[in-house]
Amino acid sequence: MQMTFRWYGDNDPVTLQKIRQIPGMTGIVSAIYDIPVGDAWPYDKIIELKKKVEESGLSLSVIESVPVHEDIKLGLPSRDRYIENYKTTIRNLSRAGIKIVCYNFMPVFDWTRSSLDYELEDGSTALIYEEEKVKQMNPINGDLKLPGWDTSYEPEQLKNLLNQYQNVSEEKLWANLSYFIKEIIPVAEEEEVKMAIHPDDPPWSIFGLPRIINSKENLDRFVNLYESPYNGLCLCSGSLGANPDHDFPEFVRYFGSKGKINFVHLRNIKWTGEKSFQESAHLSTDGSLDMYEIVRALREVDFSGPARPDHGRMIWGETGKPGYGLYDRALGATYLNGLWEAATKEKNRQGETGKKYEDSFSN
Repeated sequence: MQMTFRWYGDNDPVTLQKIRQIPGMTGIVSAIYDIPVGDAWPYDKIIELKKKVEESGLSLSVIESVPVHEDIKLGLPSRDRYIENYKTTIRNLSRAGIKIVCYNFMPVFDWTRSSLDYELEDGSTALIYEEEKVKQMNPINGDLKLPGWDTSYEPEQLKNLLNQYQNVSEEKLWANLSYFIKEIIPVAEEEEVKMAIHPDDPPWSIFGLPRIINSKENLDRFVNLYESPYNGLCLCSGSLGANPDHDFPEFVRYFGSKGKINFVHLRNIKWTGEKSFQESAHLSTDGSLDMYEIVRALREVDFSGPARPDHGRMIWGETGKPGYGLYDRALGATYLNGLWEAATKEKNRQGETGKKYEDSFSN
């Protein structure tokens, strides 16, 4: 497992120099943020980003994300133009030596929360999701502005977009996703770029919009849309783990054994009610997920790709982009590296014990 860290570019108060000082940190997860959604990413801008990261002593491990235009998700005639631009971006990333791309297929809204600064018992603040509050929100009136939401739309544009989705069922969204995948994965194979789809966050429908990348069955259906090691998953413990019915370590073992895990997000959450949760420190005892069992499962399937500590709390008076401060994510990275070391040594000891038994039996 390669430990990486999300960085939002030059305007991010969490600098590359600070990230470089986190023990065990090797890579950066980033993107180009000033290219309109749907446009192809220019090669020179990709190289500029890569050079900046490498000059800090880190590698640009993952692009997260190359956004998928809504016309593709809606299945509009204009989707082919945007898909061709997406292919160009994949080719340019590969030419620059970047071989993993994370993306999602969530209609209109990305990850969604009801509060970004909920105060926990220890005085830190975290992102939370409360189903009843979300049900009362009206995204059309424009009053709600949250990171993860596409706020580039004017209220009337957003209203029209949501109206377009009234005709998109889950099966229609599956058909549009399949169309997209069958177009881009052959290019990803040619360019040896591993694509990693991120699950829906939260893993259920919001505002009546269809969401389909949200369960083991649907993840399995997805990877079978196009059989290729380049058509894989970004397994996110915080997203999929928000549903108490999901056994995330089992997800890791199942999809890891199939070679379908191309990227991993690791964070803990605490269930607070039906379809409600709050984000917590990464420590197992601080949330509802057993982070050691998750890391142990990754070790069992010999996961060797990039992983990153996902959303963190705001602690020690830090301010900045909600969920993406330095301190708590740095603590999370260190904790996860410790779990990985423990799981690795445990696996090695078991291997040595087994070998000694086989040797004694043969003698």
